[in-house]
Amino acid sequence: MRLTTDTREAAVRLRDGGLVAVPTETVYGLAARADDPHAVAKIYAAKGRPADHPLIVHVANALALDEWASFIPKYAHLLAAALWPGAMTLVVKRSERAGDFITGGQDSVAVRVSAHPIMDETLRALIALTDDPAIGIAAPSANRFGRVSPTSAQHVIDEFVGIIGDDDLLLDGGTSSVGVESTIIDCTDEVPRLLRAGAITVDDITRVTGLKPELNSTVRASGTLESHYAPDAEVVLTDAEGLATTQVTSNARIGVIAVGTIPTPTGMVRLAAPESNEAYAHALYRALREADALQLTTVVAVLPDAHGVGAAVIDRLQRAAHR
Repeated sequence: MRLTTDTREAAVRLRDGGLVAVPTETVYGLAARADDPHAVAKIYAAKGRPADHPLIVHVANALALDEWASFIPKYAHLLAAALWPGAMTLVVKRSERAGDFITGGQDSVAVRVSAHPIMDETLRALIALTDDPAIGIAAPSANRFGRVSPTSAQHVIDEFVGIIGDDDLLLDGGTSSVGVESTIIDCTDEVPRLLRAGAITVDDITRVTGLKPELNSTVRASGTLESHYAPDAEVVLTDAEGLATTQVTSNARIGVIAVGTIPTPTGMVRLAAPESNEAYAHALYRALREADALQLTTVVAVLPDAHGVGAAVIDRLQRAAHR
C-alpha cells in the first residue's frame, strides 16, 4: 500500500478496480467502487469480513441518494438536507443499483455523504472519470474485522502491512476529527430507527424530523455486533471510584482512559485524559491502539456521560469490553 495525497490518482485506482484507504471525518475507510463486485470482494478479503455484513456506500451529495434508493421517506430527505455532508448514514430501501454484494443480501442499502474534503475530492474525480454523478464507493473502516478502527494514516499502515498489495493506495488526510464511526439510521419504515450511535445524536434526529427515533430494528448494519472495536488488551469499564480501588498485580500492565479530572492510579499508564465528550471520541481509538503497542494486558476506561457523542463513546467501549 503506497501513501499519497493525490486524489485523482486515487480515483483512477478506484475506477480500475483497486483499493484505496480514504480519510473521513469519522474514521479511515477501505474503499472500492460500490458497483464493482470484484473490487468490493477485495475489501471483504482484506478485512476478513463476513460476506453477509453490509457496507456503507459513500456518494458525493444527497442527489445521488435517489439513484441508490427505491423509496425515501420524507424524514430521510429532511435528515439528508440538514445533516449531510456529515457523520450520518441513512439506510433506505435499495434500488437495482445496489447489488447483494454491497447490501449483504438485504433489501436495503446504507448511504452516506462524508464531510471530509479529501473524500469529496476523490469522489468528484471519480465522477469525472466515469461520467456517473451517482457513483459510489464502499468504504467500511480500514481495519481487520472486529478490531479497533483507524483514525490516522499510520493506523491503516499498521493494520494492513503485508496484507494489501503495493498497487493499492492510502490517501493521507491527517487525523480524523470526530474519531468514532457515523450514526446509522434505519429509514426503511414510517419512523427513523437508530442502528448505531455517533456524533449525530437522537436529539439531532428529533430536531430535524420532529420524530423521536426508535431503538429496535431488524436491519443489519456495520459495527452493531455485541463484540467489536476491540484491542488485544482486555477492556474493563468502571467509574471514578472503581478506578481508584483497582488493584495492580505483578503480572498486569494496565492503561487508563478517563476524563482529565480523574487522577491516574499508581502503577497504571495514562492513555488519554480528554476534557470533553468530543475529545474523548477523538482520542478513543488512538488510546486503544496505543494500549496494544505498549503490550498492556488491560485497559480500564471510565465511561463519560451520555450527552452528545458521549453515547457513541459508551457504545464503542461496551462493544470493545464484550468478550
